[in-house]
Amino acid sequence: MLPKLETEKTLLRAFEPEDAPFVEELAGDKRVAATTITIPHPYPPGSAVNWIEKHKERAEKKESYIFAIEEKSDGKFIGTVTLRIENNHKRAELAYWFGVPFWGKGYATESIGKVLEFGFENVGLNRIWATVMKKNIASSKVLTKNGFNHEGTFPKHDLKWGKFEDVEYFGLLKDDFIKTY
Repeated sequence: MLPKLETEKTLLRAFEPEDAPFVEELAGDKRVAATTITIPHPYPPGSAVNWIEKHKERAEKKESYIFAIEEKSDGKFIGTVTLRIENNHKRAELAYWFGVPFWGKGYATESIGKVLEFGFENVGLNRIWATVMKKNIASSKVLTKNGFNHEGTFPKHDLKWGKFEDVEYFGLLKDDFIKTY
């Protein structure tokens, strides 16, 4: 079972089927898809329902924890934060996206901080890492605000829409997280 987590401005919770239209609307924005490797554009209608249906099983198997993020003030869905777990190594990949209307408002920094706390304290992770397209400067800033260290750049590492993109790697160890928070 995925716990509910709370920050000053957001509530992090399990996805519900009724979130699907909002996922498709926000992730369907070309600006969101352009800054991620896995989100297609156009976003296929109906695919959010299939994606959401798999979350509970993945959490029960401790493979991934996928949080829906909503604004506390009005309950509006604004984005998602995921931990993809590698249990054998006590590490996880952090992945996230937020709808364009919610960029630059501190939601990502705050929500990611809470998911990091969950990963290190509740899941027992030792390391959390993330990748960001080099052109996504705002996302890199969110990671560094949360204590991540830049670990390297992989030139022309991922292919997105027929163009190779440079990818920045970031990592955070539990010991460093404890010192920061």
